[in-house]
Amino acid sequence: MTVLEIPAGSLFGLRNLPYGVFQPKDSAPRVGVRVGDWVVDLAATLGDDVFAQSTLNAFMAQGRARWTEVRRQVTELVQDGVAETAVFAVDEVTMHLPVAIADYVDFYASENHATNLGRLFRPDSEPLMPNWKHLPVGYHGRSSTVIVSGTDVVRPCGQRKPPGQSVPDFGPSRRLDIEAEMGFIVGVPTKLGETIAPDRFAEHVFGAVVVNDWSARDIQAWEYVPLGPFLGKSFATSISPWVVPLDALEAARIDTPTQDPEPLPYLRGEEKWGLDIDLVVEWNGHIVSRPPYSQMYWSPAQMLAHTTINGAAASTGDLFASGTISGREKNERGAFIELTWGGKEPVTIGDQTRTFLEDGDEISISATAPGVNGTRIGFGEVRSRILPATGGMQE
Repeated sequence: MTVLEIPAGSLFGLRNLPYGVFQPKDSAPRVGVRVGDWVVDLAATLGDDVFAQSTLNAFMAQGRARWTEVRRQVTELVQDGVAETAVFAVDEVTMHLPVAIADYVDFYASENHATNLGRLFRPDSEPLMPNWKHLPVGYHGRSSTVIVSGTDVVRPCGQRKPPGQSVPDFGPSRRLDIEAEMGFIVGVPTKLGETIAPDRFAEHVFGAVVVNDWSARDIQAWEYVPLGPFLGKSFATSISPWVVPLDALEAARIDTPTQDPEPLPYLRGEEKWGLDIDLVVEWNGHIVSRPPYSQMYWSPAQMLAHTTINGAAASTGDLFASGTISGREKNERGAFIELTWGGKEPVTIGDQTRTFLEDGDEISISATAPGVNGTRIGFGEVRSRILPATGGMQE
């Protein structure tokens, strides 16, 4: 047996214990939990075949009582000692997409982000649409293009119609962007016709991940009227490989900002589900933004309540993301369209400048949150590199 040493100040201590799907060399993928700089093989340590699978879905579907029990068992095992054959260095394994994604919904829950885009796109009108403070605005994404951190992103092609051009043309996106977000994963499903009230959030949602919802702003601008995002969003959405369980976020729970007007009754709850999470965005290794999730207007509990209020069924593996996280300050903006104010204010990256992403650029988004007794816990990072457009569509 081996007792795992957890470095002082580790973001992956016993108060975190995030789950992921890892693959040792010459072996099959299976479920593990991260402890410090190690991954513990749960199938080997707990003797349950639910962890010998290549996704977390079967475990997540077992429900909150089971999640709590496994968390207790893992904590005790790590403290008592784990078989050496069940422990792997985190930098010696391959991480996979942790969940078989069922549905994917992306929201637009930051008032700062929505206001900035309103000012950019509709300078002569009110920045927020009339419905924005009455419901969490969202769109239904494409689950098949959700990918794990480390997967390269190919520059998408589509129709573009720049200002002053009378007809659209076709080609690679010239305004490729990121969106720094948090995502939440459903574990316990519902039946068609059922709803999930805000205070039932923790009974259904397993945990959270960091999200980069890539956006082709020029393709999006031409296509989104009247039905909303399509090709400009559906080519890739990246998530971090570690799913932080909700139980690890107790110390991060806070009130949302004041919601005025008061939401309709189905969006109200007694429990606090604002979250004090700090994100960091790096562009080619340089920090360019620190978006604060604590300023998000709509909580994830309200997002899920709105998603299901019409009776739409929730499925194990559903992913719903917050939308771009932006703070009040310029260096807290979570999308480059905001950070560069539509491309008019380039950002300095080392000895270069950028407005939107160029081929070869690498983006990393990481996140941390308060833990108990003044500690912090980590979500890891979601990192990707931009590859040139394929299919002979390069310009």
